[in-house]
Amino acid sequence: MTTDPSPDADADADADAEEPALTVDELAARAGVTVRTIRFYSTRGLLPPPVIGPRRVGHYGREHLARLALIEELQHQGMTLAAIERYMQQLPAGLSAHDLAIHRAVVASWAPDVVERVTREELRRRAGRALSDDDLERLAAMDVVRRDGDGYRVDLGLLRLGVALLDVPLSQEAILASRKVLIEHSRSAAHELSQLFRGEVAQRDAQDVRSLSAHMEPLVVQALLTTFQRSLKEELREWTSEVGGAS
Repeated sequence: MTTDPSPDADADADADAEEPALTVDELAARAGVTVRTIRFYSTRGLLPPPVIGPRRVGHYGREHLARLALIEELQHQGMTLAAIERYMQQLPAGLSAHDLAIHRAVVASWAPDVVERVTREELRRRAGRALSDDDLERLAAMDVVRRDGDGYRVDLGLLRLGVALLDVPLSQEAILASRKVLIEHSRSAAHELSQLFRGEVAQRDAQDVRSLSAHMEPLVVQALLTTFQRSLKEELREWTSEVGGAS
């Protein structure tokens, strides 16, 4: 799934360009993988080459992080390396980190709820960064982690999202309020769509019902993601126009 060409594509490119360049060691730390893994993925064509800077040092950016996150999600789905390579090769060229995040969201939507008990060090490794006590409190408030004795129970499906939100310049109250809005509206949409589909298959046999369910779930998820993404872009465009006009 790709986004429609629009002025926002330039904004995405500008945002990517503004991201501080990372060395391979920094990229590995941020992504929660080893340098060896990054070099291996690069040789298999799963990662684009870095930008070579002064002293022949390679620099990586948001696209590399987004690709590593997508690869990790595909692995969680049980895909083999060969299958992951095929998946990545089929992606359109020139996808931004934003577009890659949308792909990962679609993949993650099929993942079962996975909660694991981990040590703090393992949690840090999974997060790809050091986590302060304040960070852990914020993740707990978002229901991403929960203290369990001398370790933590972590929702792996939400961990990367929760860690990303730690750097968003929003208050904890605003993030939790946003979460509440998303949950309430997504449940409402799911309920209304469910009622619509039930009415459509009410007079059909069980096989037709199972067939519709199998086909509709991935289509509905992708439709919701695409529709929401476009609606959010429109809202942000209007907001930035208003702010620009006021200034």
